[in-house]
Order: sequence, then structure tokens, then C-alpha cells
Amino acid sequence: MESQAGLEGSQGSTETAEPDDDCKPRINGIRETTVNEPPLHPANSTITLTENEPEDPWALPKLEATGVKWSELNTKMRMFRVLSTVLKIASLFGFLYLFVCSLDILSSAFQLVGGKAAGDIFKDNAVLSNPVAGLVIGILVTVLVQSSSTSSSIVVSMVSSGLLGVRSAIPVIMGTNIGTSVTNTIVALMQSGDRTEFRRAFAGATVHDFFNWLSVLILLPIEAASGYLYHLTEIIAKSFDIQSGEDAPDMLKVITNPLTKLIVQLDKSVLNDIATGNPAAANRSLIKEWCKTTNEMVEKNVTVPNSLNCTSPEFCWMDGNNTLTLKNISETIYIQKCHHLFVNTTISDLGVGLILLAGSLFILCSCLILIVKLLNSMLKGQVATVIKKIINTDFKYPFGWVTGYIAILVGAGMTFIVQSSSIFTSALTPLVGIGVISIERVYPLTLGSNIGTTTTAIIAALASPGESLANSLQIALCHFFFNVSGILIWYPLPFMRLPIRLAKALGTYTASYRWFAVTYLILCFLLLPLVIFGLSVAGWQVLTGVGVPILVLVIFIIVTNVMQTKCPRYLPKVLQTWNFLPIWFHSLRPWDGVVQHATICCSNRCFRKCGCCKKNDDENVDKKEKLARSLEAYDNPVILENEKKDLKTFPALSETRVNSTAM
Repeated sequence: MESQAGLEGSQGSTETAEPDDDCKPRINGIRETTVNEPPLHPANSTITLTENEPEDPWALPKLEATGVKWSELNTKMRMFRVLSTVLKIASLFGFLYLFVCSLDILSSAFQLVGGKAAGDIFKDNAVLSNPVAGLVIGILVTVLVQSSSTSSSIVVSMVSSGLLGVRSAIPVIMGTNIGTSVTNTIVALMQSGDRTEFRRAFAGATVHDFFNWLSVLILLPIEAASGYLYHLTEIIAKSFDIQSGEDAPDMLKVITNPLTKLIVQLDKSVLNDIATGNPAAANRSLIKEWCKTTNEMVEKNVTVPNSLNCTSPEFCWMDGNNTLTLKNISETIYIQKCHHLFVNTTISDLGVGLILLAGSLFILCSCLILIVKLLNSMLKGQVATVIKKIINTDFKYPFGWVTGYIAILVGAGMTFIVQSSSIFTSALTPLVGIGVISIERVYPLTLGSNIGTTTTAIIAALASPGESLANSLQIALCHFFFNVSGILIWYPLPFMRLPIRLAKALGTYTASYRWFAVTYLILCFLLLPLVIFGLSVAGWQVLTGVGVPILVLVIFIIVTNVMQTKCPRYLPKVLQTWNFLPIWFHSLRPWDGVVQHATICCSNRCFRKCGCCKKNDDENVDKKEKLARSLEAYDNPVILENEKKDLKTFPALSETRVNSTAM
């Protein structure tokens, strides 16, 4: 007992030792007077001592190599590593190929499900004359067909046929720019398993969304008031004597078509015919049946209203009450049928679209997960360091600013090659998630892809007939200069790069509340456009009466949030925080509890019989017990070390907890 008391006393003196002279510990009743002894620091918790400083969540990970070094491997192991690396690279390209093909099939599936509805929406010219309605229609149609190239080509076709004016088409083109960014946002959802990766991936995807939305918020009112895009492109289109041409080859399709054409082929002329008001196209299927056809002029007897409509008197005769004449008619000769899975199907377009939608989403998710796993295993050590330096390093001073503009050119060039901004930005998203590309670097690459995708509309315009070439080219150039104008606003000045800051803020929220990512997707690309479309159809008075108060409220909230962060002293006391509102008005935490409660296994009666609830509860209890045991720590690490030494000397004390609390 004396030894135990002595041990407690020595530990108690260590706990209460302070650097103050009046608090120096006494030894045998005599105050210690060592002058050169360094002062003792106050005791801290072991958790506090071992806790690192908070790291930047947006910093790129080091991706250090975890395997055995190359120099330590024997010949057999080196051959095995080389072979495994070759197989990983081949698998990576294979999964990337399937990933791109699944995006193509996904686009076809969306066109089968909602393509005809999209064509019907475009057909309503009265609605398209409203700039806000035109913008929303561009968003909805591009989301439905999952391709800005398709929707912008439809707009160019409508302008070429004279059904849509250039002024009315400009807001639609702006809407297609917003709608195309939904694909890489969907791809980012596939990385929601890891919070850190999901934070980076979702921010890297939504930086495209914010750029497009902010550009529209600034440029659409300017265009409606001044028509600067219309006048600028009109001057350019008239100054060049451009002759009609043909479609440029789609380089990526050459690679993907051998596989995608075996699954499904679509007749996209049906969408153009529906949009241009051809009544015969309404009953035609989008699924292509004949791949090789030709048109021939044949003479046929045709019924006409009366003899005045006959081609000539000698080729005009009566058959009862009908007047017939002989005319040359273009007739389609079917030569070769297509070879794909659904060529002879009896399933409706909607059914085929749903089947392809489910299958393509499954392949898309699987390929993306496997691509991320392979990249994580391959991009380690020196390889990752070299790649990250090449992609993310700026040029030396004073040419550092040039790097971003080169990235814009690279993004534009790559998008021109693959002829799809969705595919290019979707391929970048997993690389941002695993930390190979930074948000700051993916931003200019995304801006470049916005410019590259405008080449599709320009090429479609160049294939227009000579009499409508000028108007078609003008609307295609509007698409190009809209993106250039957005870049000039949101990129050259660093403090104006708001899309990066907004995307990071949204990425932080979605990393904490992952369900909010789906809510954001549905709200921004479906519900909000539908509400605005409904208000705009109701008329300018309704749109203004409802939209202006909401817009003023949103601006007030944004300004108040900024002032709460930067200069709260200038705000009234009640507005310095949002605590005067119910918590569910200004925090996602209550909603998070509702979502978790709704999605938990025990909330569904169908799963009560499977015993998963009891299993999950037992696992949670075990985790809590382990966590509680891991948190049993002493206030002073010195005491813990001394106790271990003393317990080795006095084994009898191992069953007695030593009191380390100062009396």
C-alpha cells in the first residue's frame, strides 16, 4: 500500500507541476531551486497532443507507392509486375471504351424515351418567342436527349428551314449549354462512396454547371436588351462568302460505332421532321430499320383536285369522281436492313428506351468504378507525381497566366476530336475525384470543352442549303460567341472565377449530405426549369409577378450571407446570424435526419423479416464499444508512460486503476 501511495503521490506531483516558481514541487520538504531547468508546460489531453492540424480538403493527395520497391524485386517478380501493369493499362482502355460507348447508348436511350416530346416542344414557335421560355426549353430538351450536339443541331435545322428566327433561337442555344452539363454531374454521383473523392468529383463536375448558369444570368438580359450576339454574328456571317459543305467526320464515332451499332441505331431525321412540323413523322419510330436506301424518280398516277392541277392536258383523265394525272414522284427504295438488337422488335420506342437506359446506366456505373479502382492502383509514387506536375503545374513567372489559356485550347481541341463535351468532361470527373487533376485546372479545360462543342453546330450549319446557310451559320456562331463572352467574364480576372468557389462550397455540402447531390440534380435540371417554363407560358405578367420577388429574396440572402462572413458589424443584430429562423430554414441537418430515417433498413417493413436490422444494431453496438475503449486516455502522456513502467515493476497493481487526477 505504501508503494501504491508513493506511486500516486509521484504522479500527482507530476500532474500539478507548473512553470511558476511558487508551484515548484518539493523534495523532502525543500523547494527545488534549479535555475537552468526548462519550464514545464501545462498538461494536455493525449488526443489534443496527437491531433494534427486540419488539412485542406481540396489539397491533392500524395498517392504514395505502397508496394515493394523495384530494386528489391527479383527477376520473376519484376516480370510479374510488368505483366500486371500491361494488363491494367489494357483493362483501363477497355473500360474507358465501354464507358464512352455507354454514354452513347445513354444518349440514344434518352432520345427514345423523350425524343418525340422534345421535338414537339421545339415545334411550338409561339412559346419559343419568349426568351425565358426558349432558355428553359433548351435546358429540358438537352436533358431529355442527353446531347447538346443533337439539340443544337435541331435548332440549326429549324433556323435553316425558316421555322425559327435567329433571335428566337439564341436563348434556346444558351439553354442547351446548361443542359449538357447534367451528364458529368450524374457521373460524379458514382463516386459518392468516398466522401473525400466525392467532394472533389462533384465540385469538378458542377464547376461546369455554375459557369453556364452564371453566364446565362448575365448574358441573357444583355442579349434581350441589346441583341449584341445577333448583330455581331450577323456582321460576321455576311462578311464571309461561305459555301455549303458536308458534315465533317465524327472521329470518336469511328471507334465506338462498331459496338454501338450492334445494339441500337436511331433515325435522327425523325426528330428534325417532328420539330419542323412534318405530320408523317409523328407515327414513325426512332429505331432505324433500313440502313441502306436510295431515292428514285418514278412516274405514278396521282389524284389531284381538278383538271387545272394536272401536269398537262394529255396526262389528265377522270376515274369516276376523281381526277388523275401522271407525275414524277421521288420514291424510297429499301436496299439493306440494319443489323442491331432491336431491328425487328415489337416493343415500343419507350420500352426499348427504358431497357437501354437501365443497361447503359449499369455499364456506366460499373466501368466508372473499375476505372477509378485501376487509376488508384496505377497512379502511385513517381508516376503520379510526374502526371500531376505536368497537368497542374503552371509556367514560371511571368508566364504563369498562360497555362490556363493553353488548358482552354487543349479542352477545345479534345472536345472537337471526340465531338462531345459530355464525354470529355465526364472523363475528367473521376480524375478530379481521385486527385490527379485539381479543380483550378479542370475549370479552364471545361471552358475549352464549351468552345469545342460549338463546332458541332457550325458543322451542321455548313451542311445547310445555300439559301439558308447564312441564318444557320449565324445561330451557330451565336453559340460560339456566347461561350467566348462567358469566358471573358468569368476567367481572365482571378477574383471573378466565382464558379470555382461556388463549386467547392457545393462540394463541401454534398460531401456532408450526399443525398443533397441528387436533390440538386433534380431541382436545377428538372423542377426549376419546369416551374419557370410554366410561369413563362402563363405570360410576362405572371412571370414577372412571381419571379421578381423570388429573385429579390435570393439576392438579399446572398448579400446577407456575404456580409455575415465579411463584415457582420454593418448588419442589424437580428441579421448577423440566421438563428432567428427555424433550424430547418437555414441548415440541412434536420433534413439529413429525415432522409436517413426514410432510407434506413428498419424503416421498410419488407426488410424486417430478413434480420438485417438486428445484425446492423449488433454491429453498431460493437463499433460504439470499440470507440469508447479507444477513447480511454489519460490527461497527461507522461503519466501514461510512467504507469506502464510501474506496472511492469509492480504486477499486482495491474488490476487496480491508478488515479491520475490531481486532488
